[in-house]
This record gives sequence, structure tokens and C-alpha cells, in this order.
Amino acid sequence: MTIQTSVFSLDRKTMELIEKKFLEKKVMAKNREHELFDIFQQELSIEETWALKYLFAYMPVNDMADYNGSLFLNHVRQTLEIRRQMPWGERVPDHLFLHFVLPYRVNTENIEDYRGVLYNELVDRTKTLSMEEAILETNYWCHEKATYIGSDMRTMSPLTMIRNARGRCGEESTLAVAALRSIGIPARQVYTPRWAHCDDNHAWVEAWADGTWYYIGACEPEARLNQGWFSLPARRAMLINTSIYADYPGPEDITLVDDGFTEINLLENYAPTRIITVTVKDQQGKPVHGANVHFELYNMAELYPIATLPTNEQGEAILKTGFGDLVIRAVKDGMWGQMKITVADSNRYELVLEATKQPVETVDFDMVPPPELEGEASGALSDERIKYHNQRLEEGTKTRTLYENTFLSEEDASAIARNANLPPERVWDVLQKARGNSREIASFLQKRSSEYGEWPLRLLETLNEKDLVDTFIPTLDDHLTGALAQRGDLPEDTFTSYILSPRILHEMIVPYKHFFQDAYSTEESAVFKSDPSELVRRLEQNFGIWEDLPNLRGRGNPIGTYSMKKGDPVSLDILFVAVCRSLGIPARLHPSEQKPQYWQGGSWEDALFTIASIEEQPEQTAWGMLHLVKDPEATLETPAASYAENFTFARLENGVYKTLVYPDGKRDVYDEPFEVEPGAYRLTSGIRLKDGTVRVRLAFFTICADEQTEVMLTYRETKVDIPVLGNIDRSNNLTLLDGTVKTVGDLIGDRGAIAAWIEPEREPTKHLFRELGELAEPMNKLGVPIILVIGHAEWSSSFDPANYPKLPSHTIFVRDLTYASLPDFISEAPANEAGFPHLFVLDSQDQIRYTASGYKIGMGNEALQVLSSLKNSAAEI
Repeated sequence: MTIQTSVFSLDRKTMELIEKKFLEKKVMAKNREHELFDIFQQELSIEETWALKYLFAYMPVNDMADYNGSLFLNHVRQTLEIRRQMPWGERVPDHLFLHFVLPYRVNTENIEDYRGVLYNELVDRTKTLSMEEAILETNYWCHEKATYIGSDMRTMSPLTMIRNARGRCGEESTLAVAALRSIGIPARQVYTPRWAHCDDNHAWVEAWADGTWYYIGACEPEARLNQGWFSLPARRAMLINTSIYADYPGPEDITLVDDGFTEINLLENYAPTRIITVTVKDQQGKPVHGANVHFELYNMAELYPIATLPTNEQGEAILKTGFGDLVIRAVKDGMWGQMKITVADSNRYELVLEATKQPVETVDFDMVPPPELEGEASGALSDERIKYHNQRLEEGTKTRTLYENTFLSEEDASAIARNANLPPERVWDVLQKARGNSREIASFLQKRSSEYGEWPLRLLETLNEKDLVDTFIPTLDDHLTGALAQRGDLPEDTFTSYILSPRILHEMIVPYKHFFQDAYSTEESAVFKSDPSELVRRLEQNFGIWEDLPNLRGRGNPIGTYSMKKGDPVSLDILFVAVCRSLGIPARLHPSEQKPQYWQGGSWEDALFTIASIEEQPEQTAWGMLHLVKDPEATLETPAASYAENFTFARLENGVYKTLVYPDGKRDVYDEPFEVEPGAYRLTSGIRLKDGTVRVRLAFFTICADEQTEVMLTYRETKVDIPVLGNIDRSNNLTLLDGTVKTVGDLIGDRGAIAAWIEPEREPTKHLFRELGELAEPMNKLGVPIILVIGHAEWSSSFDPANYPKLPSHTIFVRDLTYASLPDFISEAPANEAGFPHLFVLDSQDQIRYTASGYKIGMGNEALQVLSSLKNSAAEI
């Protein structure tokens, strides 16, 4: 191999590596060589050629399966032209350009030709600014386009995010990174896999300007860089990292290097760190090379691995982390060792791998997060800058609201329903979820309902909310007509859920039913219908396993996987289900186990793929039943069972506990037993204290085939300390949204209350809205008022309480024009730096008995627990 010309400042060794990987990808993608690689027959510049080779060399397999080369060529040409056009293009070093400007992928989003679209939106707004100012301006633009809302795991593309005007933090940061890269500014999505001090996780953005990386909260602008509501939580993180689809050399700390994939650890930019070394040995005391060491913390009621690192030849796995508690678990060949550590105690730990049987006793321990720390003081902003910033926020919210006002209304939905002879409430339910895609969805209903009656609506009702925003008429037509042609005499519910529905797991929905109907002859289809296991055998004969990157498993669309003749195990499972549904065979992924199944003879049968896993699984013969039983000794302080909130269960597989998937917040857990696979299980329960510490309990049990096992769900006893923290002044005035002035005393009454000063446009407050909505029933039973106060600086003219219909019935929104009623200690650290919301629980004597500030998942639940304890204490007197 001869490399004669250097490009992008690449040395000869790196260019040879890219060429080698590129040729390997060409072999791997031989079944799609024309769709992917015919672009190299065009006249290309040296830069275009090597930019394309670079992208293909490190391209995930699913992307080679799902997209064509013309998309990547257009992306490369636009990006190179943007680099020439923007004033800072030449100032961006080549290595940053390759790793943080050129890439077309940010997260797990579906790939679209977005770069030119975003460039045209931003170029005139940024080209005369400095790089730092351009980053701030781009984030103001992102704020105009989208705001935060919680959603499912599938990541929307930047253009879909704009169409929807809202998304979760991973989607906000995907949009912001894409926007910054589209004007030639290096940018990367940064995330903490899981928080240590509260549940959930978070993603934000780092952008490079003239030699320095800065952070911003995506779609949540601040008046300056390196500022965000998450600054305080980030100082309590145990890992903050970013992923790069390349052999990235640094200079940052490299956490993990896989084949063409690099994770870098950015934690020390945000929090105090310590490098810990875990040495793994066998029972003879020899170092174990190639063991996987899982660094786990408690989050969402499971021990979640924030990092999994292989041991080197010395048996060591090394991680830079924060000063909190971790559980470290080393696994190799079904043997394991585990211990709970406090990072502050030591920087070296040793684990011994043993053929250990699952424990039989209950294990209790505490998981303590890193402590709260004050940040470095920043210089005060001028009044003019603050005023300008607030004005930009208001303008951005108005711009987004004006766009949202173009979505079809409930009146529009009623008219469409009348014309199509459909139930208006069901039509509105679909159209309001479709948001910026509502006219497309309405057009589909109008065009197809006259011929197919309610079936078009039923198809739409099988989709996830996010699907309605990025699924278009050709795709819907394919699934509607393709499914109805295969209906036969199946029960309506079975047909709707397992043949009509295109949604299988988290993949992008594409039109595949007619494709697979044409791919197999009538005779083949008949054989598969008679015995779906024949389809399993056919796929096994013709398809190969390729382990894609972990975060992209199961993201390949069925046609792409079929065309490549290979994919990761989950994408192959999805392919099987898609082919079955296309041929009229009811199929699904098991709701909790996510294994492929088909309906035959009145029951679900497992599709037993021997190629579906790198590690062979024993053949499944039967399932068992898990019946959870309430603890008869539970006290009033014991939390109500809620899956993925305060308990989960997980099955032991090859030395690792795999958490089963059930809806977050599922509370009817005692009503019916869970159908689960036989095996060894761990039940994890936890109660999180106000400082973030978790009282963890692990209980172990075994499920046998064709048997029901009863397991008692218990929690550690936790005394609720409810000190008096201060008093609230009842005489201060607050203003109702209609202009009426009331005193604090008028609003809170004499039974206690929840009062929260909020910032409706920011993610922390939106989490509080969600929590209060989920707790509406028990909050309503308590009957205490919930006063949500919006200060002058946090007020937006577009704010509308009607947007929050699920809040408890006693919720009142008011304005505080002077902040006089906000308790004084909020001006002190750390509450002041934590920012909004500032939540208080008040007792009947106007005493503050609980307070929490800023981003803290679970504060609504903690407030409810304190109120309930106060009420029970009063009843006992």
C-alpha cells in the first residue's frame, strides 16, 4: 500500500490505517457495494476522497446498511465548503476538524442531509462574530427551535427535533452539536451516563473556540460560556465522557478504545477526580487479562455500569472517577468477583475471580455520592448584558411558540374526524402528538379513511409519540396496505399489535412490508406461515453476526439489515419480527426480555436463533413466574413500590446481572405475577436520602421453569428527619395570573403546602412538573395547595398553565414580582448556584420542613413523603 499525498495533516501511518479500515469496510459491505461505494467513481478532490474514506473507515455497520454513499458524499462536500466559507475555518486544526466537525453522527439519531439546512439558518447570524460569540448565538437559535421534554430512548434527528420543537436532553444536545458543526465549529456531545446523587442522567455540549473547549446547556442559553444549571450537579458526577467514532489520540484522558471507537473522560474539567486501579486475579493469585470490570453506581433502582473496561496484561483496569461510592464487578468466562468501594478511601483495589454461586442472604449497604462543592466565583455580568440575555430568551420562546401555533388544533382535529367519520377524541390524541408533522398525519387520515375506515387511525395509534413526528405518508401507506393484505382471520387485537404495527423496538420506522412480501415467493411465505421456525433457519443460513457499537445495537432498520446480510444480534431479531409481520405471522420482542417470538397455536413461541448471541444461550424450554409480595411489616414511611424508581430485578447472565425491562414507574407490581425466564435473580431496592445517599438492599432468589416463586419486596428502614428550617412570611404579596393580589397566607391556608419558585423554560423545573403530574393522585388525597411561583426574571409572556393539565388539582400558578416572599437562605450557596426550582414543604404553622433547589430528580416524591409524615404525626397527637 502506497500513500503518496498527505491530507488533513495526517501522517503516513494514520493514512495507511484509514486505508486499511476502509478496505475492510468495503469487504464487509459487499452486498451493498454499489449503493455505498459507486460515489468513488465520480470526480473527487483529494480532500473529498480522504474525508469519505475516513468516514467509511469508522462507520458503524448499521449506517452502511441503512444509508447510501450519495448522502455521505453530499455531507462531505457541504462540510468542506463550509470550512472554506466561515472566517474561523482555517483556524480549526485538522485533527479537530476530522473528529468534531466532519462527523455526520452525534448520537443514535437517524441520519439526514441536514448540514446545508442548518448552515443556511445560521451563517448570516454568526459569520461576523467571534467563535465564542457564535457559540452563544447558535445556542440562542437552538432555543428558538426546541425546548426540553422527557421522551423515549429513540433519538430524533436534528431536523425532526426542529419539527417537533421539543425533545429530551440527548436530542437537544444532538441538535446543538449538529448546528455548531454546520458552521464549522468543533463540537461534541458530553454526558454523564448516570448521576450519583439522584436518578437519571444528562447530556450537554462542549464547543471549541480559538484553542479552548467551553460547555453550554443545549437549547438552554446562558449569557456566557461555561455556565449552566447543571454546573453544580456535574461537580458530583462520577464520570463525564464523550464518544468519538475514530481512533482518537487525545490529548484528553482516554477511557476506552475499541475497534475504531474511542471514549474520552472529561470529568476533571467539572469535578475533583481520583485515578483508581482495579487488579483482577485468579484463585492462584495470577493477574487476569481480558476480564471486564464494571464500575457501577445506584441509579433508577439498579446498579448501573457507568463504565466497563477490560483488564490489561497486568490484570489492571484503570478509571478516573469522582469521590463517591461504586460497586466494582469483574467478570470473565462466567466467573466473577465484586466489592463496594468508597473512592476517597483508596486508589487501588483487588478482586479475585471465583466460580461463585449467587448469594442466598440479603445484602445491605449505603451508596454515598460525592459531596456538594461550591464552584469558582465568576465575575458579575453587567445589567445591560443580563437585560439583553433575558430579552433574547423571551424572543426565542415567542419564536418557538409562534411556530407551535401553526400545529393543527383540536378544532381542526374535530373537523377532520367528522369528514373522515372517525372518533374526534382519538383523532385529536394522534394529531396533537404529531405536532409539526400533524398536517402530514391529517392528510394520511383524510386520504385513506374513506377506503379503509378506522384502520389508518388504528395504525397511527400503534406508534410511539415520537414516531408520529418523523413518519410520513409513504411509510404509513406501506404498513397499512401491506398489513391489511395479510389480515386473514386473526383476532383484531393480535392483528393490530403484532402485524399492523411497524414499531418493534427503538429502530427508525421505514416502509418494509411490501419489500419483504416481494422478497419471498408465495410458496416460501406459506412454509413460513405454517412453521415460523423455518424462517428462523432461513435467516440463520443467510445472515451473519456483526457486533456493532453498543449504543447502536438494535438501531438498524430491517431492510438495511436484510440487504447487508449481517447485523448486530438485536437488529437481526428486529429483522425477524419485521419479516414475520410482513408475511402475516404475528411476532414481537418479548416485553421484558426483548427476545424474538412468534404466535403459534395460541401461545408465544421463542425464535431460537443460535446466531443471535456471541455467547450461546441454553435452549429455552419454559418460563417461570415471579410473584412479588408486600412486606407485612412495612411502615408509613416505606415507599410505594415503583419499578425503576425504588426497585428492579435482574437475571444473572454470564456473570452479569441484566435488569429486566418494565415501564418506569409501574406500581401495580403485586397484582399479577411476572413471566420471566428461569435463572438466578437479584432484587434491588433503594431509598434515596435528601443528600443523595441511597440505602440499598440486594435480595437474591431463583426462578424455576413452570413454577411460581414468591419474593417479598422489602426496603431498609429509614427514619425521616423533618427539622424546622425556617419560617415563611404569610403577609408577603403574590399576584395571580389574572392580576389579583393575594398574600402568601391566603394561598397556603392552614393545612400546610408545597411552594416552589420555578423557571418554566428550564429542564429542572420541567422535571418537577413531570413528577408532580405523576404524583397527582396521592397529592390530591392530601389536599394541600401547591403554589408554583414565577419570578419576574423567569416569566415568559408565552407561559400558559393550560400546558400542564396533569398537575394536582390544588395547583396554583402565581407571580412574585419582587422576590420578597422567597426565603433569604436561597441567596446563599449552594442553593443560589443550584438555581430553580426552589421547593419548600410548609407545615400548618408556616414552618419550612423541607427544601430542595435546582436539578434533583425525586424532589416531588420527597416532598410528598415529608407531607405524609407531617400529616401522620399530626393525626397521632
